[in-house]
Amino acid sequence: MSHGGHSSTATVMGAGECQMEMLWNWRIVDSCILSGSWHIKNNAMFAASCVGAAMLVVALEFLRRLSSEWDAFLLRQFQRQLRIQQAALSNKAASCCQGPAIALGTHYATFRATSLQQLVRAIIHGITLGVAYLLMLIVMSFNGWIFISIVLGAILGKFLCDWMVVRIPFEAVDREEKDERRSSIAAAGPTGCCA
Repeated sequence: MSHGGHSSTATVMGAGECQMEMLWNWRIVDSCILSGSWHIKNNAMFAASCVGAAMLVVALEFLRRLSSEWDAFLLRQFQRQLRIQQAALSNKAASCCQGPAIALGTHYATFRATSLQQLVRAIIHGITLGVAYLLMLIVMSFNGWIFISIVLGAILGKFLCDWMVVRIPFEAVDREEKDERRSSIAAAGPTGCCA
């Protein structure tokens, strides 16, 4: 479609070689993604580009997971060191007749990452941000097939890299307590009210 002599298709290299559109399109052959050097010349190259875009999103989800796992690892390491220090302090207090006076109430331990740990966190964050911006630029090719590939890559990445696992604490119930609870529920009726 042409308005005032301007076309919505910009030819980057030569006539009919590499076309980048600023409007939504479904072009396969002769489309360009991100730059003129990423010129799709046949269907196989386009399929590889779609798979590559999807795998880039999977890599992004992996980097996000890696970042959260690194942070969790650092916290677990700190908690382990804190428990060792607490055990040493309680053993020292138990071996003496007069242990150190420990104030009652809630105590807090502050964790601060070392320079190396923070550097690793920053590098992971920088790579993650770079991949995310690269994906944004790839989506700006406005190609519907590339967009669908990126969405499918996000689904696959979430499925593979962000599996939900939650630890929920619960108390073990004695068999006698369980029988007492069952009888009190039966006496109360199915609504929990008086029978």
